[in-house]
Amino acid sequence: MNELPKGIHKITPLPDDALGKLWKSIIMEEETKAKLLSQAVLNFTLRTKVARSVIPLHGVIMLTGLPGTGKTSLARGLAHRVAEAFGSTAFRLLEVEPHSLASAAHGKTQRAVTDLFGQAISEAAQVGPTIVLLDEVETLAADRGKLSLEANPIDVHRATDAVLVQLDQLAEKHPNLLFVATSNFPKAVDDAFLSRCDLIVEVPLPAKEACLLILRDCLAGLAKVYPEMVRLNDPKRLEECAAACVGLDGRAIRKMVANALASDPATAMDPGSVTMHAIIAAAKAAHKVRVGEGRA
Repeated sequence: MNELPKGIHKITPLPDDALGKLWKSIIMEEETKAKLLSQAVLNFTLRTKVARSVIPLHGVIMLTGLPGTGKTSLARGLAHRVAEAFGSTAFRLLEVEPHSLASAAHGKTQRAVTDLFGQAISEAAQVGPTIVLLDEVETLAADRGKLSLEANPIDVHRATDAVLVQLDQLAEKHPNLLFVATSNFPKAVDDAFLSRCDLIVEVPLPAKEACLLILRDCLAGLAKVYPEMVRLNDPKRLEECAAACVGLDGRAIRKMVANALASDPATAMDPGSVTMHAIIAAAKAAHKVRVGEGRA
C-alpha cells in the first residue's frame, strides 16, 4: 500500500455507499442540501467551459456552524452525491489533516502547505475529478488581521499566505477540482480565504421539526436491534422530547438517547426496556448542560 502524502489522511474512490448514508443521516432543510449539491455540480460543469474572467469561481465551498451539526459528514456525503450525479467512478475524495502540517520549525508549515496543494492535490486533479475536504480550515487559513506576531509565529502568517496563493493557482489550472472546507469558528478564518469561497453555508442547529426527525431516525435504528422499542413511537411523547431537544445539535441528540439507555444498570443491561420517560428526562438534562450553560 502506497504511503499517503503528508497532510492527506484518507483517499476514497467515489461514489461510496457509506458516504451516501452519511448524506442521508444529516437531517436539515432539503433546500439547503439541494443548494450545496447544485453548487458542487456547477463547479464541474461550468468551470471547464467558462473563463474565470467571466465568473471567477475558485472551486471552494465552505460549511460553518457549531460543533456537532454534521458539517464534516455533510461534506463527505456531498462528495458522494456529486459523483453519483455524474454517474462517474472517476471521482475521488481527498481528506486533509490540517494539524499534521503544523510545525514549530521555522518555515516548515509554509513548505508543507505548498507541497500539499502544489504537488499532492495538483497531481490528484490531473488524474481525474477531485474533491478535497479541508476540515477545520481555520487551522490553515487563520485570520492574519487577528494574529499577533508576538503571540503567533511568523510561520502561521506564511502558511495562510501559501494557502491563498495555492488556491489561486489551482483554480487556474484545475477546473475539475473542488474544495469543501468546514469551520467551527468562521470569524477566525482569513477574510481573503472567505472571499475565495464560491458559496458559504451555515449548518444550523436543528429546529424542533428536525429534532423530531433525528429522534425518530435514532429510535428506528435502535428498534432494528431491539424490536420492543417500537412501543416508544408515541407521537405526543416524541413531540415533547423534540421540544426538549431544541438547542442541541444532531450528535448531542443521538448521544442523549444513549444516555437514556444508560439511565440505570438494568436498562443498560437491557436497552430495549428503556422508557420514553427516561429519554425525555435525558433530553432535559442534556439541554440544561449544553444550552443552559450558554453553549448555544
